Amino acid sequence: MHKYILRRLFLLIPVMLGVSFVVFTIMFFTPGDPVRVMLGERAPEAEIEAMRERMGLNEPFVVQFGSFVFNAARGDLGRSLVTRRPVFDELYARFPATLQLAAAGVLVAVLMGIPIGIVSATKQYSLFDGMSMALALVGVSMPNFWQGMMMILLFSIVLGVLPSSGYGTFMHLILPALTIGTSSAAIITRMTRSSMLEVVRQDYIRTARAKGLSERVVINQHALKNALIPIVTVIGLQFGYLLGGAVLTETIFSWPGVGRFMVDAIRQRDYPVVQGGVLLLALTFSVVNLLVDILYAYIDPRIKAQYK
Repeated sequence: MHKYILRRLFLLIPVMLGVSFVVFTIMFFTPGDPVRVMLGERAPEAEIEAMRERMGLNEPFVVQFGSFVFNAARGDLGRSLVTRRPVFDELYARFPATLQLAAAGVLVAVLMGIPIGIVSATKQYSLFDGMSMALALVGVSMPNFWQGMMMILLFSIVLGVLPSSGYGTFMHLILPALTIGTSSAAIITRMTRSSMLEVVRQDYIRTARAKGLSERVVINQHALKNALIPIVTVIGLQFGYLLGGAVLTETIFSWPGVGRFMVDAIRQRDYPVVQGGVLLLALTFSVVNLLVDILYAYIDPRIKAQYK
């Protein structure tokens, strides 16, 4: 198991190098001059050239990319062109808010998706099954930005029970967590139902029922445990997606996370922030996938045996 974890951590190196190359290439060839963003359009040309020289922007692409990778490996992601602060410090200050929102969204998705999926599988083709699958289809199809605005309209403007935006209290967390959690809940519901339907038809489930075990024990201790692998996979992917894909939700609810910060950086052509933010989200997504793979071994002992 330890060898497998070390091998996966080693594989993160080429992944991060590939992400770094793609992001740096896009930013390098994007129209616009970061020096003019820093100094302003009316800055003297001599001062602009001097700043380019100090920042190494006159160097060839390969030299600039090599310098970026070397500095990033040391934790130096450069300085924001707007705030003039280190990018690492800016992202570090905002990442807890994004992590909090993603964790709350996944919690909402799990608490909604797994129970509904289990009941739908055990009551296949019932009215509950049909309604839950219809709602899941709506949840998957509904854009987050539209759902967020409708929730603000209903709970903040019409009912006045929840704040429409902001950060700091549990009440501020409810609406954005529900917005990103319901779409993930729809995906988890469909996967749970599909996985449970495949398991409940197995011979060992019929044997458990033939032994006189209650339906609750059969479903919770036998069927669900063996159906967890694909469910855990989807939950892990959704958590990684929410860490990097809550951009619109953070913007709508004025949530001070990494996603909103990157949107502002793109608008302001703050290239170091965009590069650093993408690297952080890619690293986080890779680590989440690694943790999900490790969790497989504790869910299914057969997988753990393969690692030995």
